[in-house]
Amino acid sequence: MGEHSHPSSDIAISANQAMLASVTGSEDEAANVAIHHYSKSFRGFSAMLTPEQASKLQESDEVISVFESKMSELHSTHSWDFLGVKLPSKYGREVAFQSDVIVGSIDTGIWPESKSFGDEHLGSVPERFKGQCVTGQNFTQAHCNRKIIGARYYSKGFEVNTPFESVGLPFFRSARDADGHGTHTASTIVGSITPNASLFGLASGRARGGAVGARLAVYKACWFGYCSDADVLAAFDDAIADGVDIISISAGNNPPQPSIFQDVFSIGSFHAFRKGVVVSASAGNDGRPGSAVNVFPWIITVAASSIDRKFNSYVFLGNSQILRGTSLNPTGLHRSYPIIYGSSAAAHGVPKLNASYCQSNTLDHKRAAGKIVVCTIEFFKDDRKAKAEVVQQAGGVGMILAAPSLVDLAVQFVIPTSVIGASEAEALLAYVARARNPVAMISRTHMDMMTTPAPEIASFSSRGPNIATPDIIKPDITAPGVNILAAWSPVASEANRALDYNIISGTSMACPHVSGASAIIKSHHPEWSPAAIMSAIMTTATLEDNRLVPLSRYPNGSSTTPFDYGSGHLNPIGAINPGLVYDFGSKDVIDFLCSNGATSAGLKNITGQATTCSKKSVPSYNLNYPSIGVARVKGKMSVYRTVKNVHDGECGYTASLEQPEGAFLRVVPNKLKFRRAGEKKRFRIDVVPLKPSSGNFVFGSVTWTNGIHKVRSPIGLNVVSGE
Repeated sequence: MGEHSHPSSDIAISANQAMLASVTGSEDEAANVAIHHYSKSFRGFSAMLTPEQASKLQESDEVISVFESKMSELHSTHSWDFLGVKLPSKYGREVAFQSDVIVGSIDTGIWPESKSFGDEHLGSVPERFKGQCVTGQNFTQAHCNRKIIGARYYSKGFEVNTPFESVGLPFFRSARDADGHGTHTASTIVGSITPNASLFGLASGRARGGAVGARLAVYKACWFGYCSDADVLAAFDDAIADGVDIISISAGNNPPQPSIFQDVFSIGSFHAFRKGVVVSASAGNDGRPGSAVNVFPWIITVAASSIDRKFNSYVFLGNSQILRGTSLNPTGLHRSYPIIYGSSAAAHGVPKLNASYCQSNTLDHKRAAGKIVVCTIEFFKDDRKAKAEVVQQAGGVGMILAAPSLVDLAVQFVIPTSVIGASEAEALLAYVARARNPVAMISRTHMDMMTTPAPEIASFSSRGPNIATPDIIKPDITAPGVNILAAWSPVASEANRALDYNIISGTSMACPHVSGASAIIKSHHPEWSPAAIMSAIMTTATLEDNRLVPLSRYPNGSSTTPFDYGSGHLNPIGAINPGLVYDFGSKDVIDFLCSNGATSAGLKNITGQATTCSKKSVPSYNLNYPSIGVARVKGKMSVYRTVKNVHDGECGYTASLEQPEGAFLRVVPNKLKFRRAGEKKRFRIDVVPLKPSSGNFVFGSVTWTNGIHKVRSPIGLNVVSGE
């Protein structure tokens, strides 16, 4: 996608139309097949073409590349307190500082009536904002205010294959949110202070975003849980041109990560990075090693972790034993009911294994009616809510779901439910096996605060290594993404309940915490580059939970590495004053891409212009990234970094190293002296491999300390051969 040289967007669109007409045969047909024209921040278009037309278009010397538009998926109060961000006064200095920061949210839209988007005590809209409040179905100019300062929507890419009416779900052909996801993420970033927010009394308190004074520009490019590449790219084009400071996008491709040269999240975010816009994106909810997406070095990739709050739903067995589970039950069962396992309630002709998963049409109504049905999960991504619906349809009054990897993810169900772990499932099985008439009662949900350990890395959070650019450690950071309360669209019912606020989980919920932190940092340092803000977030991250124990992964408390959490857990207050930053720009990124084997065509696709690699190759591990990764250590080598002092006055830093297993590291020099803010110093890390790491990465770190600041960078090495 290219930067266009045309003097106006209209001329760029005319040029696009002429190019389309060259393969469709006429200007009229070109207009019919066109979906979006990208003409503001970069030049390009999306269109419905036959394979033959696409191939013919690719042959043109004017065309950078042609690739298929695909569908990507959405990655879906107390959390900011948990992060140490104090509740600001409505009239306070923080709100005034943040009021010039504009956050663009590419998501499912907004529910503008939510109190989280009130504009009380906000000043006039920043004059530099060039966006629009686009009207549409149930959305007028009046729905924008001094908080929601812009709203656009994009549907052509989605509807060209799937008309909205064919989906069978509520929708608004406007920026209004019928899904809830976009409203939730936006209110997490910039939500105004709202008293008495809760989910039927749970998590009650004052809801607010991280940057309560910041402004919001809405770019609705996702519908029914999916986002068309064509629509996402149009949203990036507008957001950059409108003048946003931050773009938050809680969506991405399914793993494995596609080529960064044909990924619209990569292309759109690169153009944003080049224009000084910070982009944060969710890492994905796959949970497996190597499954992280949105792993480009010019984007902040966010993993998910828990906070110190749990939503417990207890199972009271007939033998007086109590099992702790998790759910979001507004009410419980008021007496005990018989227990039956799904496998024992199998419908005629249905294998017991299928019935144990409580799949559609697997349960016998006569056997399940009036009972609590015990179900299990088959796959990590099983639809838990659907299982409860199956039980309800079979006449069941409640469900106990044995799902050890998902126990702490609170979900609403259509009937009282408790999700239990492995030890509870064993206790339940033993009780049912011994009791003549096993019974149980399921409680309404009870909330516990200040629970330990917290944070824990979520079981669903996608992990490294980075399969696209292995020398870059991804994800970059972890942030709260488990059981997050935020604003919701009442049209998007949960378990047949209309809600103003909802509790959901996902890296989608973690990403807006980093977007909010970026807005806070930007308000204090408006001149900082996207890379500097990324560096501040990464180098100040924390590595211990509230027990002062290294971060672990749910559900088994297993040990973690930077492939789970990146540089650590988000520390927004520390990131405001990081001491030193690692900075880099577009030219550095191009050198990085060249060292990763980028062709001229690939570079042109990312940058939008003819770009050649310099004759002097710069190893990709020498990109001035805040973390340090080397995917192939074959012998003695050195890695270089440059840090910039962003602390006022003269200061000195000393380096300390955490040595990785199987390698020896040395920092040269190990002391840095700065005389003024803005001064830069270069250092190198010598790597001496001692033994191969058997195809796995080994980890250490380097930390620069001056008595006030600790500037830490994780180091990941794949040692191919020893010295």
